[in-house]
Parts: sequence; C-alpha cells; structure tokens
Amino acid sequence: MSDTELARLTLVFPPVLEARVVELMLEQDPPLPGFTVLAAEGHGADFARASIREQVRGRVARRLLTLVLPRSRAETLIGQLRAHLANGESAWWLEPVLAFGRFV
Repeated sequence: MSDTELARLTLVFPPVLEARVVELMLEQDPPLPGFTVLAAEGHGADFARASIREQVRGRVARRLLTLVLPRSRAETLIGQLRAHLANGESAWWLEPVLAFGRFV
C-alpha cells in the first residue's frame, strides 16, 4: 500500500452524534482534505433502538459522512473514531478510489 493509494471512507451514524463526529473530523492534525455530511435514512430488520416514529415509518434517521483521503490515513482515522464513538448504531466502510480530481 502506498501513501498515494486513495480510499473513500464512509461513516453512518445517528443524528445525535453529528456534532461530535464533525468536531472529531475538524480536530484532525494535519487537517483533513474536506468531507461531506448528508441526511440519510436507514432501512433494515433491527429496529430495537428505533424511536416509535421510526418504527412506524420503517426507517431510522442517520447521517452519512464521506471523504476521500490516502488509505493509510483513513485506517488511522478509523481507529481514532472507534476509540471516541464506540456504539452499536454507527458503521463505516472503506472503498478504493480509482481516480479523483477537480473540475478546474
């Protein structure tokens, strides 16, 4: 694995954790290259922790954060997030990025 190998890190977490997740991302040193947070809805079979409203609707409110960064840095960041956000309602995944650029 080289330092130039890029990956997309995706985090999915409850809205109540959004401020803490964003804070952790902004505290990174060196700073992260940028990230996006989106409102999302989770669907699945386990609604044990869902509110009554979410149970009736059949989906739970979630936030989705995504960013592209070197894979080695993503793996380090995952470890830091695991230490600060340990809970059964958050998930992450890492995907290879074949190409990345800006329209300039």
